[in-house]
Amino acid sequence: MNSEDRSAGSQVLAILELLADEAPTRSFEDLLRETRERSPDDARLPQLERAVRLALDIRTRTEQRRRRQSALAALVDVLQDMTFQEALDGRLSVVTRHARRLLDFDMAYVSLRLPDGSSYVHKSDGDTTALNVGLEMGPGQGLGDMAQERGAPFWTPDYLGDDRFPHSDAIDEVVVSEGLHAILAVPMTYDGRTVGALYGACRAVRHFSPDEVSLLRSLADLSASVIDATRRMDRVRAELDRERAENSRIAAALSESRSLAGVQASLSGMCLEGADLYDIIRLAATSLGADLMVRNAHGQVLACTGEVPDVDTATLVGAMVGSHTSTSVVELAENLWAAHVTTGVEGPGVLICKSPGPLTDEGRRLLYFTAQTVAMALLLRHNLAAAAGPARDEYLNDLLSGALQPPRHLAERARRLGLDPTAPHVVVTLRPEGGKQGEAAIWASSYAYRLSGLKTLRGECVVLFLPGSDPSAAATAAADELSPLLGHAVSAGAAGPVRNLAAVGKAYQEARRCLDTLVALGGVGGAAAAGDLGFLGLLLSDNHDVDAFITSAVGPVIEYDAQRSTDLLHTLDAYFASGGSPTHAAQDLHVHTNTVARRLERVTELLGPDWQQPATALEIQLALRLQRARHSVYRPSTSPSRPAQADRCA
Repeated sequence: MNSEDRSAGSQVLAILELLADEAPTRSFEDLLRETRERSPDDARLPQLERAVRLALDIRTRTEQRRRRQSALAALVDVLQDMTFQEALDGRLSVVTRHARRLLDFDMAYVSLRLPDGSSYVHKSDGDTTALNVGLEMGPGQGLGDMAQERGAPFWTPDYLGDDRFPHSDAIDEVVVSEGLHAILAVPMTYDGRTVGALYGACRAVRHFSPDEVSLLRSLADLSASVIDATRRMDRVRAELDRERAENSRIAAALSESRSLAGVQASLSGMCLEGADLYDIIRLAATSLGADLMVRNAHGQVLACTGEVPDVDTATLVGAMVGSHTSTSVVELAENLWAAHVTTGVEGPGVLICKSPGPLTDEGRRLLYFTAQTVAMALLLRHNLAAAAGPARDEYLNDLLSGALQPPRHLAERARRLGLDPTAPHVVVTLRPEGGKQGEAAIWASSYAYRLSGLKTLRGECVVLFLPGSDPSAAATAAADELSPLLGHAVSAGAAGPVRNLAAVGKAYQEARRCLDTLVALGGVGGAAAAGDLGFLGLLLSDNHDVDAFITSAVGPVIEYDAQRSTDLLHTLDAYFASGGSPTHAAQDLHVHTNTVARRLERVTELLGPDWQQPATALEIQLALRLQRARHSVYRPSTSPSRPAQADRCA
């Protein structure tokens, strides 16, 4: 090994050591600068630069993964800490304390809503005065009321200087006394009801990121379910005090309640850990000793643990309304129960339970809690897909528009979004034929996230950029999933695969042409790529793959002739040239009519019984002409003074 190789190896080792030591970006840049100054003409310098970029990418991805895992682990820790607290004060203290630690707030507090619509601050952490806890806020006052009324987070980087909302003298006094500037408020909602708001505040001007808002909202949703569970437990304790004469029955009920509380905690933990929907309802089904099924608003079965009877749409709609109104499960028939599943971002679904016998009160509560856990799991999945939506949509729009960008820049952006720029991808264009573009867009975000792809909207169409090498299969799969959700036909065109990001725009145009051609041919609600459209696909495709078209039309005949030294292809050509007359074809070929008949029988075995149908016959004739023209064009010249035609074309 020469000195240059040893030097390159030491530089790579230095990069790995910096990566292992979690060195700052400046250290990598210093290493590059020193190498450039020491050996500015070193041919391995680009490789070193690429190694540094890869190391930084690895560190960035590791940090992102670490932050996600840390946030998920923190939410699990919050849930575990709250299970050790029985009183509402103790559980809310856990919430505010963890909120400050997780999001680096100076102060965190919880307000609970009163029946008349007003709120009061129930618990606070990090406060320096006695003004905050117990503060009453009337309807329409403060960020918390706006967040609760809108059902969405609301924040300001500088509270006193923000006039987007009405101010209250009492609230402003607390803000001034505590020296607060930035305040973030998220609603605490459980079972469609708002029970209060969770706040985070800083004593400096601060802009909150979407990840910070999302994490605080997850903590608020978790807290809302705990508040509801705590209040239920308080009611149980009150009932125990009033019914001391029934100690044995109450003891048994309490034991069952504790057991189900553990199941609820497990369900919540599984939800926060991103467990599959089937695993969540399987745990609940095991605890209930019943079969469960989750259906969405369009009747599609999302998960099922056993045989659950089918229920007509009218009955299900009535059950969803009744469950939502009563905040409990509804009995559809004997030992058949239902609870609504509401996420707030799409139509309500339903959780159906088929039990072997009547459900106890605790069983019904567990069933209802399971429905809300399912809703939280669906919402978390939707939020994960939507969190990176704008940046991913912008990148796909750039690819589709064919904007001139350096290939390295396109590849770097793809990697930052979790895409492999070297892997094959397909472009699928979907057009809902009955409208509902909004619902289609929501579905596309989740679908692209699940398949590690991208989505965007172009006019009335949804465009997907998905990993894969079979555009026809990708179009069919996407249309088959979206059409039942929308309740009407979805037409799809696809193109690809592409391995060059700069070619995505051309692939999109080809997919649109396939879609328009499919609809023009009366194929509304179908799915097709260029290969599915026969010779029309050959005309629509950007690469005009003549060989692939010939192979698809008469490939078995060509292969048979090559293996057996027969003349079936020439016989086919003569047969079509004679207007489909075996007798005239035999005359042109100077063979007996029976010979032509036997050859055509062999063609039927190779191409199938429908090869003489008009559409198939047209493609075969076109393939024969292309084959004949290709041999004519690329036949080498016999004249030594003239170059071959193929050479001139090359």
